[in-house]
Amino acid sequence: MRPALSEVEGRPEAFMVTVRTGLRLAMATSVVLAVAALSGPSPLAGQTRANATAQQGPRIQALVVSGGGYHDYPFQAKVLMDVVSRALPVDWTVAIQGGRGTTGTQAVVARPDWAKGYDIVVHNQCFADTTDETLIKRIASAHRGGPPAIVIHCAMHTYRSSTNDTWREFLGVTTRRHTRAFNIPVKVGAKDHPIMKGFKEDWTTPVDELYVIDKFWPTSTALASAVSPEDQKEYPLAWVSNYGGTRVFGTTLGHGNDTWNDPTFQDLLVRAFKWATERN
Repeated sequence: MRPALSEVEGRPEAFMVTVRTGLRLAMATSVVLAVAALSGPSPLAGQTRANATAQQGPRIQALVVSGGGYHDYPFQAKVLMDVVSRALPVDWTVAIQGGRGTTGTQAVVARPDWAKGYDIVVHNQCFADTTDETLIKRIASAHRGGPPAIVIHCAMHTYRSSTNDTWREFLGVTTRRHTRAFNIPVKVGAKDHPIMKGFKEDWTTPVDELYVIDKFWPTSTALASAVSPEDQKEYPLAWVSNYGGTRVFGTTLGHGNDTWNDPTFQDLLVRAFKWATERN
């Protein structure tokens, strides 16, 4: 059984919301995010839960772990919930914690059993200079034989100052820098993979960052890639990985709100969510 939000964060249950229709989800979620933004140092210091529109099949319990600097995490969480909930029956718990620096404390992952009760975890955090190996191992190990994961954008640079590969093995890539932002022409690969089958082939992203992949782990399979305008090398920007039998999807896209508003990026997230939860 998952701990109550007040137990995790020490904040009142007022920051938990249950909604049943897509329209009310869009409205109520934005209200909760706005209220939480006024109540603490981070854009959303607490956690929010939203019930998507009832659909066929068992409901999916999803946790979004988010926070850090450089990105509009409340907006990104809302987009993720909106687009996925149109396709799948999901109960959401969103934790945007840790402030806006490159290090931060997130209460949601403080317990050894922090992932218990969730069917999937979305990592969309940005804490590059956190090096606490006990913390990193606690987060990564919960996925080995545990819930599948989606890792987005700066999750790949989270814990990059660590000298150990614990987090990078979980991600399926090693990266420490990115190109300057540009409109990225995406090269679709693995066209027979469930995520990419029928995916838009002539996609150029809104202005975004292409991450330089220093190591592509042998457990990973590239789904899409792009060429850097700086070194002319081709780097994966979407992939799947097998982490001790657990499904992991990753994409380095997703820096700005324009990307999150892009219908093709949204389609990629929905496809990834379906694959990770085996709801294809």
